[in-house]
Amino acid sequence: MTDERVSRRRFLTGVAAGSAAMGALALTHSVLPWGPFSLADERRQLDAPQRVPVNRTAAQAGAVALASDPDWRLTLRNGARTAVLSAQELAGLPQRTETLPIACVEGWTAVADWSGVRLAELMMLVGAGPGDDLRLRSLQQRGAFSVTTMPAVYARDPLTLIALRLNGERLSLDHGYPARVIAPGRPGVLQTKWLHTIEVL
Repeated sequence: MTDERVSRRRFLTGVAAGSAAMGALALTHSVLPWGPFSLADERRQLDAPQRVPVNRTAAQAGAVALASDPDWRLTLRNGARTAVLSAQELAGLPQRTETLPIACVEGWTAVADWSGVRLAELMMLVGAGPGDDLRLRSLQQRGAFSVTTMPAVYARDPLTLIALRLNGERLSLDHGYPARVIAPGRPGVLQTKWLHTIEVL
């Protein structure tokens, strides 16, 4: 009977210690969301370009030359209706800044200030409606997700942007220059970088 009480006491002590450790870890993450104790990111924020980690660089995606081309254009299509915009023309449209998280399947999450054009407003140039799904095409030459589909619920969200700037700076190549998608609630791999075409499905 004594041995049974000792075993039970050890079991309860272990559970309490484990719970306390997990609670301390969660508290540490809430106070310090970056760094070695983070549940969201093992990489340091200050070491990341524009203070947001990069999962796939422009070089790894084979997008450096195409994304750096001064003749780059973003093409919008809705059936026979087409609009083609330069980076300068995109920057001349009404700009919004939203504070949004981006989460990667590798396990990190970063919150940043993104600036650009509301996707729903941009697609109105070719007559897209609030119920339209979209197909996004990237300049990416290697790897998956060069073409993704965005359901209408994301496309019409007023927080969804075609981002041109990140944390007050022009997007770096590795973050999707000259234009990328940022949409609340979408996994990072679907936040298409190096955009070149958006089509209504």
